[in-house]
Amino acid sequence: MKHWSALIVLGISQFVMVLDSTVMNVSISTVAADLGTDISGMQAAITLYALTMASFMLTGGKLGDRWGRSKAFRVGSIIYGLGSITTALSPTLPVLLVGWSLVEGLGAVLVIPAIAALAATNYAGRDRVIAFSALGAITGFAAAAGPLIGGLMTTYSSWRYVFVAEAIIMVLVLFASGTLKDTPPNKSMRIDAASVFLSAAGMALLVFAVLQSKTWGWLLPLNPPTVGSVTLAPFGISPVAYMIIFAIILLGVFVRRQKHLETSGKVPLVKVSMLTIPALRSGLTMFMAQYFAIAALFFVVPVYLQTILGFDALETGLRILPLSLGLIMLSIVGSRMSTVRSARNIGRIGQVLLGVGIFIVFAAVQPTLAGWQFATGMFIVGAGFGLLASQLGNVNMSAVGADDTSEVGGLQGTFQNLGTSFGTAVVGSVFILMMTSGFGSAVTSSDTLSEDVILQVTENTAKGAPIISQKQAEQAMLDAGSTAEQATEVAQIYADAQVESLQQSLFIVFALTLFALLLSRGLPSQIAVPERGESPETG
Repeated sequence: MKHWSALIVLGISQFVMVLDSTVMNVSISTVAADLGTDISGMQAAITLYALTMASFMLTGGKLGDRWGRSKAFRVGSIIYGLGSITTALSPTLPVLLVGWSLVEGLGAVLVIPAIAALAATNYAGRDRVIAFSALGAITGFAAAAGPLIGGLMTTYSSWRYVFVAEAIIMVLVLFASGTLKDTPPNKSMRIDAASVFLSAAGMALLVFAVLQSKTWGWLLPLNPPTVGSVTLAPFGISPVAYMIIFAIILLGVFVRRQKHLETSGKVPLVKVSMLTIPALRSGLTMFMAQYFAIAALFFVVPVYLQTILGFDALETGLRILPLSLGLIMLSIVGSRMSTVRSARNIGRIGQVLLGVGIFIVFAAVQPTLAGWQFATGMFIVGAGFGLLASQLGNVNMSAVGADDTSEVGGLQGTFQNLGTSFGTAVVGSVFILMMTSGFGSAVTSSDTLSEDVILQVTENTAKGAPIISQKQAEQAMLDAGSTAEQATEVAQIYADAQVESLQQSLFIVFALTLFALLLSRGLPSQIAVPERGESPETG
């Protein structure tokens, strides 16, 4: 590769886009305390950040086609920088939701598809494959570096400076973006407003339903919302179930509309016909499964290390460091292996390693951390993630010609962020539901707690048990008037319920990760190297 300047600009932007969420996860307890919220509030912020990107990523890709990819890249960089500054200055959770979850997310939906399209425009042939492989490796490196950077900044300075640094970097990227080559914009292209609404509404409703399941219940209503004196649980079914059904209907109508627009010669928001390409379909679904597992792990592990074990952000980052090392090492190995092994085999090995690592982490989650076992599991998780990261981005981009890379970039961002939002929302919901159920059952069946204490605990956890430390639980019982002995017993029951529910949540992630192996059948045995403008089928 002779010209590195474009790849450097795109690579730095990709690094910032990926770094953002991992920094927030490792600082979850500190950020919650600074903003006067709790872990559930941070779960909502993390989920809504990914949801914003998932809902509008396809639209961002189309805007890049209409405006020109370099213009979309610059506009997105400005919006993202403004969101980063707002996040850094956030005094409360609502401001964080606007700055991080909304404004940064909207900036990212313009930048991420443009990165893929500009890489295809600026490089051809073998250089193009190198560029996509490098962007995949940068993605893995950013995911690996995020926990350590977040831990260092949060412990020795403030998590807010991470977002200040992001804003500064995006300003520098904005000035350097003039070196990027671009194709002429398609100013005559019309973006179908109905498609934008259907895709955004369907995805938003689906993820919101999953997020609310921890409070409202999945099928049987737990604490459904009320309007006046009317409880919103028609026929005794949780509103979550209705929202999921309605979301699926909206997404089904969206797909049908895309097919109609494509067959009638109009511009769809996404060419659903591309999903008939086995390599692309398999690459995208594995992409979503990969980020589901990682997002779930990056939510559960910091909660375990910080809330249950009492570690600070730096200690949390250091405990996650083996994952980072495994990710970096195996992403390099995976790139080299691609010359002698098929993407299908490397992807399957990566998925198996991801599952094995999650199982070892699951077994290491105990009231007292099993240090070496936990570190080994995290390293293997990182190794699996690294192998997948070294292959899937290149598989997806190489499945189509250069003219469709912006569209595939949008699809890849959509599937990635759907996986992230579902991973955080589903596992967080399952964790809270199981913890509330287990804690309530254990307290109710206790032979030593008084009836007053049992009633008090039952009433206070009716809408879900809060995610707090054992010491905080004990202090809450003392503040409520319990004796020291009963407060200690309730706190111990609560801590045991936390560990058990974390183990159950991790086991679900493990099972789903192994199930995702079925998605690898469509990965190609060989990745084509198309010339500029060619598709893999004709190149």
